[in-house]
Amino acid sequence: MPTQKKTTIGGQAIIEGIVMKGPKKTCTVVRKANGELVTKEEDAHRPSAIWKKPVLRGAYNLFVAMKDGIQAINYSASFFEDEQADVPPSKFETWLENKVGSEGLNRLILGISTVIGIALPVGLFLLLPSFIGGFVPEGWGVLARNVLEGIVRVILFLVFMWSVSHMKDIRRTFEYHGAEHKTIFCYEAGQELTVENVRRQSRYHPRCGTSFMFVLIIIATIVSSIVFSIIDITNPFLRMLAHLILLPLVVGISYECNRYAGRSESLVSRALRWPGLMIQRLTVFEPDDAMIEVAITGMKAVIPDDDSDNW
Repeated sequence: MPTQKKTTIGGQAIIEGIVMKGPKKTCTVVRKANGELVTKEEDAHRPSAIWKKPVLRGAYNLFVAMKDGIQAINYSASFFEDEQADVPPSKFETWLENKVGSEGLNRLILGISTVIGIALPVGLFLLLPSFIGGFVPEGWGVLARNVLEGIVRVILFLVFMWSVSHMKDIRRTFEYHGAEHKTIFCYEAGQELTVENVRRQSRYHPRCGTSFMFVLIIIATIVSSIVFSIIDITNPFLRMLAHLILLPLVVGISYECNRYAGRSESLVSRALRWPGLMIQRLTVFEPDDAMIEVAITGMKAVIPDDDSDNW
């Protein structure tokens, strides 16, 4: 069905729920075990003017998205902790709670999980391949080293996504992911947000985070190939450091590419988003009606009344 508008509204699947982000509001919706829907609305982030500039906005938005996403996952998980209520805390947990208090402990755990959540994909998909590339014999040349890094990045990414998609709990999250995409497509098509209308939409959306991660991996390989062809760094640790320094630039360029591919229908944009749409087959599954209801609830809460979400 033809798209009538492009929206800046996006979302994220969490544990038994969805986060929808509009230009003015963010709405987190979780379906509890008893079927009840719990919603939490917050004001959207208001970045300063500097963080709205091209390239810079990519690094800002990725950091905010990852931080908020981890917080939302922890929030949704809090509704399903009753199953572990009878498990006594460890001595370390008791000691730590006595030292910092229960509220301080929660903030500490959230801070640690945020750091791990951001460091894990950076380390796994960017730094580890760079480290491996540092052991390629110098006689192979700069091009061979960079190509090998790129191949390792893509393989690690695909294997990781394929593996987690076969985990039962993660698969349900990926089904919520499908509900999020379908609901956004329904809204963009100008149709009433009903379960029936949403169900008919495609589950593969060009602005998906999976597509962004794949674009980021490709851009990282291209940027590092250009930089390391000028300054040939073979030491594994120095290569990792160089990739960390280049990371904001890589993220910024990747964001702009994904942004362009998501709003344009040109031949170039379709070519850019095709690989990401194919990879979404590993991370976006068909949702059931209850999941679609969650997505619709979140979507309705963040649609502005002044068309400020128009892209």
